[in-house]
Amino acid sequence: MENNKDNTTTGQRNQNPHRRHPNPHRSNKPQTSNIQQEGENKEQSRPNKPKKPNFRQKSGNRPHANENQPQANKNPNHSHGSKGDKRKNPVAVSEEMNRSLQANKAAQDLRMNPWKMIDVNNNAKVRFTPLGGLGEIGGNMAVIETEESAIIFDVGMSFPDETMHGVDILVPDFSYLHAIKNKIKAIIISHAHEDHIGAMPYLFKELKFPIYGTPLALAMIKNKFDEHGLRDDSKYFNFVTKRQPYPIGDFIVEWMHMTHSIVDSSSLAIQTPAGTLIHTADFKMDYTPIDGYGPDLHRLAYYGSKGVLCLFSDSTNSHNPGFTKSEASVGKTFDHIFMTTKGRVIMSTFSSNLHRIYQAMDKATKYGRKICVIGRSMERNVETTRALGYVDIADKHFIEVHEAAKYPDNEVLIVTTGSQGETMAALFRMATDEHRHIKLKPSDVVLISARAIPGNEGSVSKLMNHIVKGGTTVHYTDLADMHVSGHAAQEEQKLMLRLIQPKFFLPVHGEYNHIAQHAKTAVACGVDERNILLMSDGDQVEITPKYIKKVKTVKTGKTYIDNQNNIAIENDIVLDRQKLAEDGIINIVAQVSQEGQKIVGKPIITSHGLVSSREMKKFTNDIEVLLETMLASLKPEVLRDHKAIENEIRNAVRKHVIKIKKRYPLIIPTIFII
Repeated sequence: MENNKDNTTTGQRNQNPHRRHPNPHRSNKPQTSNIQQEGENKEQSRPNKPKKPNFRQKSGNRPHANENQPQANKNPNHSHGSKGDKRKNPVAVSEEMNRSLQANKAAQDLRMNPWKMIDVNNNAKVRFTPLGGLGEIGGNMAVIETEESAIIFDVGMSFPDETMHGVDILVPDFSYLHAIKNKIKAIIISHAHEDHIGAMPYLFKELKFPIYGTPLALAMIKNKFDEHGLRDDSKYFNFVTKRQPYPIGDFIVEWMHMTHSIVDSSSLAIQTPAGTLIHTADFKMDYTPIDGYGPDLHRLAYYGSKGVLCLFSDSTNSHNPGFTKSEASVGKTFDHIFMTTKGRVIMSTFSSNLHRIYQAMDKATKYGRKICVIGRSMERNVETTRALGYVDIADKHFIEVHEAAKYPDNEVLIVTTGSQGETMAALFRMATDEHRHIKLKPSDVVLISARAIPGNEGSVSKLMNHIVKGGTTVHYTDLADMHVSGHAAQEEQKLMLRLIQPKFFLPVHGEYNHIAQHAKTAVACGVDERNILLMSDGDQVEITPKYIKKVKTVKTGKTYIDNQNNIAIENDIVLDRQKLAEDGIINIVAQVSQEGQKIVGKPIITSHGLVSSREMKKFTNDIEVLLETMLASLKPEVLRDHKAIENEIRNAVRKHVIKIKKRYPLIIPTIFII
């Protein structure tokens, strides 16, 4: 009974609701061994002094409640009558009540930290390697592997910046996949956005593996394969059913429905020998989605309650407070526009944003408008989703582009590509009067229902300038609900973290500032900051039940693609284009006498992007003098080698240009030795 007495008094002191202690998470540390009975008696007659709360203490660092630890044997009933004690009606805590309090405290601890059920004696390891999508927006691709098996998670493309002249898209470097190709069992696809599937045909031209995904994702990939002459590779497709586990090598993978800005998106639960991993992929918590299928919170909570080793979660909107608006909010804006617009409505968005497209079409039919779809990718995606039953609009509501002129303007909706200001897209050609069938009118209303991808802001602004110059009304950011994001804001990220309650957390999908902010949100939700790593592309992280750590860095990068020809552009070509754009070019054509060591006749010197036309004469004369001086000083044997003379001329001209212009142009000498 002595131990019970100790526990009872401990419970009275720690659990009494009237006790003035500001920090409910105060550690129950053992008292020092030199506390004597005399000290106890003095303590009993002294009023309790509250301690300052320790707000820096993380939940992962708190000592867990252990009610068997020795405590100073203070008698709370004795202290109730001490001077300064303001408690009027002290509550006596019975032994049975104390046991209930401690049991509830232990249950709460396990509920908030279900990962404690993971067997820490398990020595299995799993490695995660992002090959794209970190330090950037888009290009998402990662590898999850054990010693014997590996799976690829998404194979996405990204967009070039303004310095990558002539480059249409970027795809990840596949070097690491070649290095581990013998243990890769499959590619698993989360959803059908371009930044998750856009690089698939380029990978399949080098390596081929089984592909697992939902019907829409695989249908979109098939369209790409057909364009690239890979029609027969659809034999690698494996269509999945959500909430069903699929054994793949050392892994068991389950797709769980998730709301995003595309139909049929998924998060994934990946059971590995080391423990369960959850990858949210791109997500937001939309409780009123267009198709009625809300996020599968039940399944996420199920895995969370069993104990999740590591969570990988979308960081794109980690700086946005609150919640991302539902996709349904855009429909209300569309409804108002269709109701009040007397002319044609021309709506442009991403061709994969099918819920947005469907809402525009649905509102159009409500107000008696025919639907005209323009743009190759838009037409293909709309037809694919209609064939699969995701878009339920009858054929009678659609017209061909050449039929649009037959209908009154107030009976036409045009859905088109070009929301990013692409010069070859249909909307840009309409705005510049270059489209074969559609010319913009002042009575038209153009809806750009998308945000500019980072780097595309200038292109979108240029597009809007063309539209406004023609007198056409355009709505972009002026209407609050013209566009809503498909990515989770902070409160949705918190919900995901609380549902999963992982031991380890790796924020993914976004630039470094995005994942850093997401890490702060995770710490606020109880994840130990020591259990969070901030990664970059190529960082390989090893995850075990005991620890998480970076083990090495693998080769990553980007391959430049000319999307008009579906071919790769070599790095040195892009570098030459950049140099031409930034520093210009100098061409030198000359005949050189081997015996006289001088130029025969007058050399032809041209320059572009370096000097103005009024400076050209002086610049040319300076180069001629430079060449004469240099040739006179060369050794005779150098004059027998074209390459050697050209290198000498290139070096001499480069030094001269750097001195006078501080530029580094391309210098191309062509020398004929006579």
